[in-house]
Amino acid sequence: MRIPLWQIDAFTDRVFSGNPAAVCVLQAWLPDETLLAIARENNLSETAFLVKEPAGWRIRWFTPALEIELCGHATLASGHLYLNRLAPGEREVTFASRSGPLRVARDAEGRLAMTFPRQPPSPCATPGAVVRALGRAPLETWSARDTLAVLATEAEVRELEPDLSAVRELPGHGLVVTAPASTSGLDFVSRFFAPQAGIDEDPVTGSVHCVLIPYWSRRLGKPRLEAAQVSRRGGRLSCEDRGDRVVIAGRAVDYLEGFIEV
Repeated sequence: MRIPLWQIDAFTDRVFSGNPAAVCVLQAWLPDETLLAIARENNLSETAFLVKEPAGWRIRWFTPALEIELCGHATLASGHLYLNRLAPGEREVTFASRSGPLRVARDAEGRLAMTFPRQPPSPCATPGAVVRALGRAPLETWSARDTLAVLATEAEVRELEPDLSAVRELPGHGLVVTAPASTSGLDFVSRFFAPQAGIDEDPVTGSVHCVLIPYWSRRLGKPRLEAAQVSRRGGRLSCEDRGDRVVIAGRAVDYLEGFIEV
C-alpha cells in the first residue's frame, strides 16, 4: 500500500522552526496498530491521519506512543494541506474528531484560524512532583487536561530544564509551564513537557492553548492575546477567547512530500 505523506511545519512562516507534523491521507482507516507504527516510524510529536467519510473529513492523531484526543499543530498542518493541496478553492474545512468538530479557516491576515474547545483550568494544590520537576515551587498550580505551572518571568520559562522523571508522575500527558511575556508584542509564553506521551518537549502545542487562553484572558482582562511557545524551535500563536470556544491562529509551511510504503 502506498500512502501519501506530507511533513509540515506549523505555527511558523519558515522551515526548521515551529512544530513539524506528518499528515497522511488514507482511503480508509487502517488498523490502530498500523497507524501507531507509522507514527512511531515518523518519530514526530504527532502524525495526523485524514479520511474522507460520508459526512466529511475525519482526523485522528498519534504520537510515537499513543493516540491522543486533541492536537493543535497537526490540525493546523492538516488544514494547511487541505486548503492548499486537496481543495485549494475552499476557504475552510471542519474536521470530525474525538474532541468534536474542529473548524480551520483562513482569516483576514492569511493565517489559519482553528476553532477549538475551551478548557479553563481549576486552581489546585501543588503536587510534590511539580516542585521536583521545576526545582522549586511555582507561583500557582492549575489542573486541566494537564498540570499547569505558572512562573514569574519569561526568562524562567525559557531557561527551565525540568526533571522529566518527575513530570512522568503527573496525570494527563504532562506539564505546561507559563509566564507573562517580557518580549514586545507578546502577552504570555509557555513550554510543554509530555514524556508520558513519548514527547520530552513538544515544540509548539496548540491544544494546551485551550487551557492557556482562558487563564490568560481572565488574568489580563482581554479576549485577544499573542503567545509564543519558547522551545528551541519556537512558534507563534494568535489567540482569542470567545466564551464557549477558543480560536488559535498561526501559519504553516511545507517541508516534505512523499509516500509511505506499507
